[in-house]
Amino acid sequence: MNLTENFRDKYTKSSRIGLWLIDRFYGAVNHFVQACSMEMKTILEIGVGEGYSTQRIRQMLPLGTQFEASEFRADLVRLAQHRNPDIRVSQESIYALNRESSSFDLVFCLEVLEHLEDPRAALTELARVCRKYCIVSVPREPIWRLLNMMRGKYIRGLGNTPGHLQHWSTSEFQGFVASAFDVVEVRTPLPWTILLLRKKS
Repeated sequence: MNLTENFRDKYTKSSRIGLWLIDRFYGAVNHFVQACSMEMKTILEIGVGEGYSTQRIRQMLPLGTQFEASEFRADLVRLAQHRNPDIRVSQESIYALNRESSSFDLVFCLEVLEHLEDPRAALTELARVCRKYCIVSVPREPIWRLLNMMRGKYIRGLGNTPGHLQHWSTSEFQGFVASAFDVVEVRTPLPWTILLLRKKS
């Protein structure tokens, strides 16, 4: 992962259209949360960045759920903890989570896997700590890069956002997760793929 990546601007500097797209993204996430909320007691969000996503997710969760978060970068852990003082934010690698196996009813991994050199190893670790459900998202390709180029961004990289190492279409991403999870439902709010997954028994 590129340690200079900017995870803040989409929340703080987006246009009205950009903010509308983000709202639609979290609307789809909330749909998944409500679909499995009766079975959730312990919840973990992995790769929280500065904690903006944590703020959004916290508002979706039923009262009484145990919600924790984690982030690899120490500087971002501090920012995420400051932004979410009532949620425990731990520093840990997605490749080696300091968690017991099958310890969380629901695991979030939003906008993380595309940044990783070894997403397969990360997926294995997500499945290890997950007891029931996992919600994952990635940019939807090639739409993501086409939209970047239409707005004049990252032209030399053919629209690829700096730091994005992996690129999946919706069908490719479903195939990628199939080794560890069953796909319960798919949502594709422009320009993302979001999956509700159930751990394979």
